[in-house]
Amino acid sequence: MTVIARAVSRAIATVNEIEILRQFVLFCAAGLFVGLLMLTYGIDLSPGLF
Repeated sequence: MTVIARAVSRAIATVNEIEILRQFVLFCAAGLFVGLLMLTYGIDLSPGLF
């Protein structure tokens, strides 16, 4: 556990604001892409599904 904590603290210390913003934008883009796929696929959540 100590090794994991040290690795995470080093990773966070080396990340700058531009990288954080880029990760946030990529996360939002992935969410929008998945949402678009779900809309076009037409997931049926009617009682007949269960």
